[in-house]
Amino acid sequence: MKPKTIIDKIIQCLDKISRYCAGRSYEDFRIDQLLIEAFVFNFSQAGELANKIDKDFKESHSGIPWKKLYGLRNRIIHDYEGINFLLIWEIIQEDLPKLREQLAAIDDFEE
Repeated sequence: MKPKTIIDKIIQCLDKISRYCAGRSYEDFRIDQLLIEAFVFNFSQAGELANKIDKDFKESHSGIPWKKLYGLRNRIIHDYEGINFLLIWEIIQEDLPKLREQLAAIDDFEE
């Protein structure tokens, strides 16, 4: 899969998370099992996609936290019962918008 395709799919996952959480509070998130599972699914997809990106491409875009994206994916998949919901909420509110902006700004894809 080409990096542009992967980046576009990651952005789609992040957009879904943002859309699902819009207008919600931390309390809404914490008690809504469907919302939590939607986050887990979409974020795990984004992390898995990030892991498929070519090493050279990642190095040329080193400002993007590729390892953290995949690392969080691993954490939520393999330690689902130990998820820190407040930390996840902070990531959704603070880190996802910045990550989406960074990914959307990439424009040096090879054809």
